[in-house]
Amino acid sequence: MRDVLIIDDDLELLRQMATAFASAGYRVLVAPDGQAGLARFLTAPTDLVITDIVMPNREGIETIVALKHASRTVKVIAVSGGYRVGPADFLSLAQHVGADASLAKPFRLSKLVELAAEVLAAPAHGAAA
Repeated sequence: MRDVLIIDDDLELLRQMATAFASAGYRVLVAPDGQAGLARFLTAPTDLVITDIVMPNREGIETIVALKHASRTVKVIAVSGGYRVGPADFLSLAQHVGADASLAKPFRLSKLVELAAEVLAAPAHGAAA
């Protein structure tokens, strides 16, 4: 069974993602922001982290850098809806700092679960959506 940590401040989307991954057979941990997510990862490392980019209490880019510093083997998928700049800008930056893949919001949960399987199956850094 693979472990996934999902970090997102949109609690309804966080719940939906957690349900989709649990249904796909993952052991799921969740956190409402980057600070809580990093703390959770450091105490219970996971195979995969899915993180939003725009969040309070440690945004996603900073969280990705810290995760990759803490573990060279963790795979990371960045998700973002954008806000003032386009989501592609945030997601491009996320991949530049170490995310293994990215997905723009809104997305189908099935697409995210499929992307997670691809990222986990890929060799070290380099899988992209």
